[in-house]
Amino acid sequence: MSHPYLDIPDAQRWSRAMAGRTNEAIDPVSSPPFRIGVGSRVVTAGSCFAQHVARHLREQGHACFETEPAHPLLTPALAEAFNYGIYSARYGNIYTTRQLLQLWRRATGIFVPVDDIWEGADGWYDPFRPGIQPGGFSSAREYQEDRRQHFAAVRRAFGEMDVFVFTLGLTECWASREDGAVYPLCPGVAAGDYDAGRHVLLNFSVDEVVADLRAFIDEVRQVNPHMRMILTVSPVPLAATAEPRHVLAATTYSKAVLRVAAEQLCRLPDVYYFPAYEIVSAAGPGYFAEDRRTVLEHGVRHVMSLFSRHVLEVSSSTPVVASYEDFVQRGKAIVDTLCDEQRLDPPQGDPGWRESSDDRA
Repeated sequence: MSHPYLDIPDAQRWSRAMAGRTNEAIDPVSSPPFRIGVGSRVVTAGSCFAQHVARHLREQGHACFETEPAHPLLTPALAEAFNYGIYSARYGNIYTTRQLLQLWRRATGIFVPVDDIWEGADGWYDPFRPGIQPGGFSSAREYQEDRRQHFAAVRRAFGEMDVFVFTLGLTECWASREDGAVYPLCPGVAAGDYDAGRHVLLNFSVDEVVADLRAFIDEVRQVNPHMRMILTVSPVPLAATAEPRHVLAATTYSKAVLRVAAEQLCRLPDVYYFPAYEIVSAAGPGYFAEDRRTVLEHGVRHVMSLFSRHVLEVSSSTPVVASYEDFVQRGKAIVDTLCDEQRLDPPQGDPGWRESSDDRA
């Protein structure tokens, strides 16, 4: 008798690819249609987990294409506090595909939201980057000038990049009822004021996620036709859900939608899916802290070692070597990432958390 399963590779059989293997021995990565060269201009964006990608690329000598650097007089700690050097430009975490598409359209002048600045008691805030400037901007003029420079940096980053690594994070977001503008956080969490009459919860479907990202790819490739994209899905569960159901069920829905959308999108030319979500999920609790949400450093290392092996071209130069102090800092079991979404799940009994937290997950 003959059938299609007789001669399939070991990677296609659970008993040979998964059963009995240690977490570090599991490798579900398929061959990419392209690799990232040492000189490639790489732009990263997405949810909190995307920050790990940028960090490890730098450690491997693949510096990200940075178009919005900090002033040279700022100390590294202060620059990080003000969200410089986290991503290629100072856009903060981009949790949804709608937010990504909106950023491009705002930067290119296609879309101008009605609600584009928030005045708080301590300063002025960007509704679409509420945590980018600790304490807010000192004036509306400072905010507008910063935004002008930021949009120029976004246009350059997306217009000149060779490879875009985007981590899909969430399907839930809040939007303006006036014009559909989407926020990275619900108004009132980090800045602004929530108004049920002006703000509405959205929870995107597969079709909506695909449509948003296809539009982004099409529009960016009109100015940058050689742009290639690597998609990942964040393995980090939701911090909280505004849907009236258990956060685990909401997380399962969100990740399922994003994974299916990524599968459809990687059928496009020069779009590749890297299975970070699967690598971490396969380890069960082994790669998560006790909160069942924070990915431990050795889990991140496994993801990025496979990313390096399959996606990065080998550099002939010496890899970046961290100092001893750097090694100790980075070797902590739980790696800190600037995560706005964590504001949705504040520590119990800490009413001042909104003002005092540095948003580290």
